Amino acid sequence: MAPELTLGLTLVALLFEAAFGYPALLVARIGHPVMWAGRLIAFLDRHLNREGVPPRLRQFAGLVALLVLLTVCVGAGLMAQKVLLAIPFGFLAVAVLGSALLAQRSLYEHVARVAEGLDAGLAEGRAAVSMIVGRDPEALDEAGVSRAAIESLAENFSDGIVAPALWMAIGGLPGICLYKAANTADSMIGHRTPRFLDFGRAAARFDDLINLPASRLAGGLMIAAAFLMPGASARDAWRAVRRDARFHKSPNAGWPEAALAGALGLALAGPRVYHGQLVTDGYMGTGGRRECTAADIRRALALYRITDGLLIALAGAGAAAFWAF
Repeated sequence: MAPELTLGLTLVALLFEAAFGYPALLVARIGHPVMWAGRLIAFLDRHLNREGVPPRLRQFAGLVALLVLLTVCVGAGLMAQKVLLAIPFGFLAVAVLGSALLAQRSLYEHVARVAEGLDAGLAEGRAAVSMIVGRDPEALDEAGVSRAAIESLAENFSDGIVAPALWMAIGGLPGICLYKAANTADSMIGHRTPRFLDFGRAAARFDDLINLPASRLAGGLMIAAAFLMPGASARDAWRAVRRDARFHKSPNAGWPEAALAGALGLALAGPRVYHGQLVTDGYMGTGGRRECTAADIRRALALYRITDGLLIALAGAGAAAFWAF
């Protein structure tokens, strides 16, 4: 597809999702595309991930499952795009479909609920943060709940917004379908547990690969946003990325987390408890303040809104540049 078309689709999708999100009524009636992909992943897991099979065969089965998933999802996106672009106002229809795979509005709302919950009490804050993180909320104090929310905001900005937008800009609706299918597979089977250590390896590695450019872009956008936000430091954000990002357990999440931590003078990540197990990790924003509060969540959300605005502006500038030539 022509870049001016895919960038235009991405711009409209970002604007539509930021304004309207994905209606709760549709979730109740027909579910969400990620839920549909999740059902296929669960089906493949049940039928291909057999216990007692040698590790290499389980790895091969996981690769087959990933290829089947990607083929189905990309094929569906390609077919929908081809059909819709052939009819009047089909461009808008494709963009609206793509917007369902972005998460600007829902991410903001979920993280904001954590701040609101903490205002009401620690129990409410824990309940709200349990909706967006995998760690045990009962092991978190107020600072831990706040850090978890801010870390989730940074990481999900990269893999829930920047990455799908980037892949839509590259490949239109099939591109964003490919990304969301792979990302959903990683979240479901890409864990280092006995069941998924081998079967989910292909999904985890592929997700790391396709998130690599987006995580760097997300970190860069946050640094730029810090320059525009009063009270934030673009210089410290850049320093934190250069110093700390490589020490994150994820090859990608460290970039936006370090940028956000440095911009706001916080220390994020570090050792955390997931499902009763301590996971060691590097600190993002080394030397920053560890005792985060609901006020820090709101500062992070303010920076997020500026950063997301820059992403939309970048998509618009790209589309305009290609249309001009």
